[in-house]
Amino acid sequence: MDGAGVPLRELGLVLLVAAALTYILTGTVRSIAVRTGRVAEIRARDVHTQPTPNLGGLAMFTGFVGAVFLASQLPALTRGFMPITPEMTAVLWGAAAIVVVGVIDDIVELDALTKLAGQLLAAVLMSLLGLSWTVFYWPFGDGTTIVLDQVQGVIITTFFTVLLINAINFVDGIDGLAAGLGMIAGGAILVFSLTVLHDQGGAVSAYPPAIIAAALVGICAGFLPHNFEPARIFMGDSGSMLIGLLLAAASTSASGKINMSLYGTADIIALLSPIIVVMAAVFVPVLDLVLAVVRRTSQGRSPFAADKQHIHHRLLALGHTHRRTVLVLYLWVSVVAFGAVSYSIVPARIATVAWILAVLIAGAITAVPVMRRRRLAVPAPHG
Repeated sequence: MDGAGVPLRELGLVLLVAAALTYILTGTVRSIAVRTGRVAEIRARDVHTQPTPNLGGLAMFTGFVGAVFLASQLPALTRGFMPITPEMTAVLWGAAAIVVVGVIDDIVELDALTKLAGQLLAAVLMSLLGLSWTVFYWPFGDGTTIVLDQVQGVIITTFFTVLLINAINFVDGIDGLAAGLGMIAGGAILVFSLTVLHDQGGAVSAYPPAIIAAALVGICAGFLPHNFEPARIFMGDSGSMLIGLLLAAASTSASGKINMSLYGTADIIALLSPIIVVMAAVFVPVLDLVLAVVRRTSQGRSPFAADKQHIHHRLLALGHTHRRTVLVLYLWVSVVAFGAVSYSIVPARIATVAWILAVLIAGAITAVPVMRRRRLAVPAPHG
């Protein structure tokens, strides 16, 4: 172990194995999908122009299972597994359930209600098996730790998990976007988990979120070379819903299991940092989901009806190229997620200044096409 109870080398190995397995298996899945004709046809809301294989989620899931199996064999990480904690077993079963639903949807395109039922089943299964919110720290007043009973925990966990599953699923509309956002958000949760492991001297409750986040970052990194524009394979709903479930699992494990009263009551930011990090890590996809639901229902349409008004569509309309649109969204997710993480690592004043500067830089980069058009529209002054 490196540092006080922080198994950096072992978690790094889990991440690398997840990446390597996913990278190799994605090529295999693509080859099989092409030979058997399992390719995604072009839909009205799509931005790609060539039929492309769409079962990449199978390779990602296999990479995740392989990485978790490796973690279970490493002595430094066994505290994250049965019989000490059921959380890793729970996330494996939840992930398997959501991938089955996703693969069926990728092949036959399920209707929205059937897909939602499958998502609920996977989320409830994961929660009942032991990965669930159990405590919530309310830092205001004298500070109170609210202990949730099983029913409350299952309800909160299921709602949160289905929300993230659909948030990532909604943004998976442009090459490399969902994999990149999953990698960045997972990386933020991993860094936070490492700080908790360090601060609490290797607390058992911080092992599962660190392992889940490391494997999530790995599978996204391994898939991304195949999926970055121009994509040779899509992850499909099997992949995007898997990323959403794993983000929810890592987030729930980090926020719902670690007693935040251990931080003391002096610093509200530190007390709320698990929740802030989780919300920041998924802010952009959840914002896109909320805006889509409001937009569609206000127009009298189903919240699940597809359209071309997601954030990535709007950035394309601003004048960003396909690739630059993805990079701009990567930038915003990184700014928000790692800005939140910085509060648990450096003094609040430094974190705030750095975050404000990062927001200004991201805003300027986002506005580049608009500024360029304005500059070209203004006639040059006469000499």
